[in-house]
Amino acid sequence: MSRRALVLACALLTAGVGVARAADRADDRARLNAKDVEKLNAKFDRALLTRAHGVHVRGARTRVIVRTVDGRPASALIEAVNGVAGRYFPWLGGQVAIVPDAALERLAGRPEVAAISLDRAVRGTMERTTSATGARWVTEHLGVTGSGVGVATIDSGVNPWHEDLDGRVVHFADFVNAQPFAYDDYGHGTHVAGIIAGNGRASASAGSGQDSNGARRGVAPGAHLVVLKALDVTGNGFTSNVIAAIDYAIANRATYNIRVLNLSVAAGVYESFTKDPLTLAAKRAVDSGIVVVAAAGNRGRDLTGQAQYGGIASPGNAPWVLTVGATSDLGTADRRDDVVAGFSSRGPAPIDENAKPDLVAPGVNIESTADPSSALYSANPSSRLWGVVKTGSEPYLSLTGTSMAAPVVAGAIALMLEANAALTPNAVKAILEYTAEARDGYNYLTQGAGFLNARGAVELARAFAGTGLGPELSSDPVRWSRHIIWGNRRVAGGMLGARASAWKLGVTWGDAQTPKGEAIGWGVACRDGDVDCEQAPRTAPCSVVTPDCDSAALGALDGPHVLATPAMPGIDAIGVDLGSRLDALGDRMPPGPGGALASRRRPTAAAGARG
Repeated sequence: MSRRALVLACALLTAGVGVARAADRADDRARLNAKDVEKLNAKFDRALLTRAHGVHVRGARTRVIVRTVDGRPASALIEAVNGVAGRYFPWLGGQVAIVPDAALERLAGRPEVAAISLDRAVRGTMERTTSATGARWVTEHLGVTGSGVGVATIDSGVNPWHEDLDGRVVHFADFVNAQPFAYDDYGHGTHVAGIIAGNGRASASAGSGQDSNGARRGVAPGAHLVVLKALDVTGNGFTSNVIAAIDYAIANRATYNIRVLNLSVAAGVYESFTKDPLTLAAKRAVDSGIVVVAAAGNRGRDLTGQAQYGGIASPGNAPWVLTVGATSDLGTADRRDDVVAGFSSRGPAPIDENAKPDLVAPGVNIESTADPSSALYSANPSSRLWGVVKTGSEPYLSLTGTSMAAPVVAGAIALMLEANAALTPNAVKAILEYTAEARDGYNYLTQGAGFLNARGAVELARAFAGTGLGPELSSDPVRWSRHIIWGNRRVAGGMLGARASAWKLGVTWGDAQTPKGEAIGWGVACRDGDVDCEQAPRTAPCSVVTPDCDSAALGALDGPHVLATPAMPGIDAIGVDLGSRLDALGDRMPPGPGGALASRRRPTAAAGARG
């Protein structure tokens, strides 16, 4: 037999073995009854289900997170199928592993295994901003800069030597290469850091001082940064590294006063937010008092350029996460011409189909700090920008994506928390939505509650603390939406209460009851001609910011001044039910901004966003 014939024979034999093994697996499944098959399939997320049941490539392996029924490490189970065990998350009862594709079904069939999730790839979602959002007005007129507030970023790292970030980075941890020093080989994280807390020194005009007039100053130049590296030199990573970074932020929140966590990274959605390890990690952070901000993703258009719905990425699909879409300022500081960016992902969230995003913020051509030694800097020579201060290389990059919009909101939250440190994550989200500007021409699955209004948000945060004017006396030129999107309901026609039950830690955004069974209340309802909701001073009875009124009004849910809850009859008198499914969200959308959905195209597959 010739050598070529021998090789061909070996190839045919190998292929035959592969087919035989696939046939054996099919026979094994055939012996299971339908109930057993359904139980086995339920242990996999959507991505792994196809991989587990398909014809396997010889030697193919998959990185997964294995969760056990009793929450103990799965090392022995993983090694029994020739897998390699990795990091273990005690709170999740889950362990990272690399498992042969051919062994996935066998591993899932073990009674000790509760679920197996793909350890998904995550990636980054890639001066006018502070003016358009009102953040510059806050720093210049209220003296609020985010001072004392810690913002953690989970990204590709940071360039600590950039002039604009001098003194801003107080801690760094590396979950990719375990390096002890701060660095950013990709460059995405440095850009994000500058958006949040850059002092603008490299763009300050001559004689303006260190940061008084820096054109590219961050939203909260007084905030400090805790930088957690989870993306590699290519801007990619794994959900398990992001989860480890979230756990680290929770463990160190008191040490660095971490109140905000920015995730300008995204992963595909393959399972419900009630099961996804990444969204559950985010919930732990929120329940500990940290506001988690995530990019919505950049899947607002399909491959033909048409608008599509249902492109929200993880962890932004979770209701407890504050999910941010992107707007374009069209190159001006006047917010009146701002538009929602076409690439910005629209809701609802995949699988659970809850309303998202929560709001939108500037994310197009955002000019911020750069690392000249990074891959992103090298790949984008046309996006580099010079500052005023003489430097050896261009100190800034102009980048676009919901990755840039999320840190704009994270910075705004730092301003709010300096103004009122008592705000909970739910209270922060409610204030941001209530003060956002809802625009005609966009539905709530595109703009969320509306366009970010940092000035209004800080003013209402101060009012909640009793240290500022209430909304009735605000001179903010932006028209507030005066609504929140609570789950899949739009709650409007009232005023937020500073001590409403909806803001308590442990309450999931959108729920009908608190964990203790209390009905959800949001504030004070307004009736036609009710002076408490018009131009009344904040000392008037039942004003939104009067703590004495909050407890009294919210104590009796059938009272005349309390917003209806989802469990109460007549919700449509105050709030509009947005429905629970995509079609319902479109068909029952209120005729206000945007009307019904013009198109309901959805992505063919949920995936991470890049920006």
